[in-house]
Amino acid sequence: MKFRRFEEIEAWQIAREMCKLVKRFTDKEKFSRDWDLKNQIKSSSGSAMDCITEGHERGNNSEFVYFLGIAKGSSGEVRSQAYRALDWDYITEEERIQLDNLDWRTGAAIQGLIDYLNTGPLKGRGQRYSKSKKSKYQPVNFSDPNFPDSPPPF
Repeated sequence: MKFRRFEEIEAWQIAREMCKLVKRFTDKEKFSRDWDLKNQIKSSSGSAMDCITEGHERGNNSEFVYFLGIAKGSSGEVRSQAYRALDWDYITEEERIQLDNLDWRTGAAIQGLIDYLNTGPLKGRGQRYSKSKKSKYQPVNFSDPNFPDSPPPF
């Protein structure tokens, strides 16, 4: 798993899709009038993207893992805030499930990257030390069976 640019990171790509969905929901008239929740959920979804980026740009695995942990927490905040939006009739249950599914996929992709960085061949090394400069970029395939399409059962 090698990438040179944060835009190549699958977890970032999925988090970006989650941000777009949050924006679409918060633009709805009733939701848009609740400044606090609207700003909170937009900030949380943006933080998931931004922390992946910040960790990657710092250039070493230990800081990358640290910021991925923050990104995963921010992603979880989106899921919690979506329940409030549902309870306050800003979104429907179907919309909450749609957001929940993207959120779970974001978290799974982040956790996969954390696991790789903690146990992979470049453990503790910065990306600047990787031997290959060739990008392994693959666009997000949202039908990939390796990512959950729904949350785990409770």
